[in-house]
Amino acid sequence: MVQFVMPKLGADMTQGKLVEWCKKPGQLIKRGEIIAVIETDKANVDTESFVDGVFEQALVEPQDEWLPVGTPLAVIHVEGEAPSKAAAAPPSVALAPAALAPAPPAPKAAPAKPAAVTEEAMARLRISPAARKRVLDLGIDPARLVGTGPGGRITLEDVERVAAAPAAPVAAAGADKAQRMRDAIAATMALSKREIPHYYLSATISLAKALAWLEIRNAGRAVTERLLPGVLLLKASALALRNVPELNGFWRNGRAEQSRAIHIGVAISLRGGGLVAPAVHDADQCDLDELMRRLQDLTKRARAGSLKSSEMTDPTITVTSLGERGVDAAFGIIYPPQLALVGFGKIVERPWVVDGRVVAQPLVSATLSGDHRATDGHRGALLLDAIDRLLQEPEKL
Repeated sequence: MVQFVMPKLGADMTQGKLVEWCKKPGQLIKRGEIIAVIETDKANVDTESFVDGVFEQALVEPQDEWLPVGTPLAVIHVEGEAPSKAAAAPPSVALAPAALAPAPPAPKAAPAKPAAVTEEAMARLRISPAARKRVLDLGIDPARLVGTGPGGRITLEDVERVAAAPAAPVAAAGADKAQRMRDAIAATMALSKREIPHYYLSATISLAKALAWLEIRNAGRAVTERLLPGVLLLKASALALRNVPELNGFWRNGRAEQSRAIHIGVAISLRGGGLVAPAVHDADQCDLDELMRRLQDLTKRARAGSLKSSEMTDPTITVTSLGERGVDAAFGIIYPPQLALVGFGKIVERPWVVDGRVVAQPLVSATLSGDHRATDGHRGALLLDAIDRLLQEPEKL
């Protein structure tokens, strides 16, 4: 028997909320399969199982209470073990008081269900079965529902929120979530600046060859299938880390740990404010088309609130780009426990010396924020130089 506990989905997470179970008692679970949806200060996250087994019992039901990281949420029976007889957490691990508290009573149903609320009207919605039944029971106008589940799915919690407090309180809840995200980001960045001795480097890189090659590569393609310059920067960063692996990893237990895998965390701004930096897994091994598809998918799901837990916990380095916002250079703050952050500014045409002549070329400013406990400026400079060299041979990306 193993416990599925409230996961730590990022260095800034101290508590989470169980939104929905995606498995029922008795169902098989494969490692990496989605077992639950967990709400954090930043997003609703599809949380994956870390073992193969059978979902034996839920210890906590979906609720409005925030539970500390590490709170036991469910019991999973793994092969070779006898099923547990009692559905309770081991005595050595106490549940948080919030987890033991009875669920709040459901709001009273409306006295009559409006005729307009029909199965036909519900068929157009992305809504969980339990939430669908509750909407029909309460007679709630489907137009009032705002889905906060994966991919915008309407959950039972969304329905109960509308039933208990229509319109204005829901907006206030959204504002509270935005503030929680801002507070979480502030706490993490303050910790990073306080504990990580940052060093900063910058380099100006010519993209003349890369953009010329990209124009040829995109010729004849549909707009939706074209590669963007940002994907070249991302792939060059991933490949450069093979040459300077000391910057790809984590600071843990007082020492640097290199990661063999290169999972690039991509900083994505959210429509409601704030940002997340989920991982593009094995970015160095993807061809450019696959990397472009993954990046588009990750951005879409990040803004829809349907990221996976591994995407939140696996980044080995972060890449951020504010070029589309008109920023010349971005000197970021390292996201702990990572060791570095690479930033890119906007691509601008400026004077550049080529073969003794001054010509206009598209240039980009690349920056590195490094952890001086793990590396020094020399190694950081080698990373920026590797990125530059790779972008001069775009056909090899």
